[in-house]
Amino acid sequence: MKRAFGLVLLAMAGLAGCKPPPTDSAVARVSLLDAASAPSEPLPSPDVTGAGWASTANPLRLVYGVPGQPVLLALGCLEPSSPAARIRITRHAPADEGASALLALIGNGWIGRFPVDAKRVGGKSLWQGEVPATQRELAALKPVREATVTVPGAGLLQLNPSPLPMALVTACRGNPDQAAAAPLALKESAAR
Repeated sequence: MKRAFGLVLLAMAGLAGCKPPPTDSAVARVSLLDAASAPSEPLPSPDVTGAGWASTANPLRLVYGVPGQPVLLALGCLEPSSPAARIRITRHAPADEGASALLALIGNGWIGRFPVDAKRVGGKSLWQGEVPATQRELAALKPVREATVTVPGAGLLQLNPSPLPMALVTACRGNPDQAAAAPLALKESAAR
């Protein structure tokens, strides 16, 4: 019995010897990867002190940011008051060419996850996607409390409450009960 036990131990020791110990060679192989194929460094969350929503020359487009500084987020309505009505969300943060991600919109008891891709906008690659205007999760934009937007690597963007985003969504949906107030809110914002 001792002899059989000794043979088992000897066999196990032999099997353990078949697998070499870890080395730094695996690290060396990984470090040889092209740095250009790796994702960009993550960005810090932007400072949104004094940030707000503003209308643009296009009455169906809003921008969010600190006055006098670059835009941080834009919302636009495509094909309003139709079954194909969509909200285009553009996070004005650098995106790696060919990248895709989920943009998280969180606020007012709602969480929306919307697909976005790296798109060329004004000569820059930014995060952009389109969602149906009827998407329930757009209720995260209600003016009751702040909301947040995150895209991997682009930091957390805090959105200060305003009636303008939901007015845009409502106008885009073509809701006959609320659509009359939406353009008025957007026009009042443009007049400021």
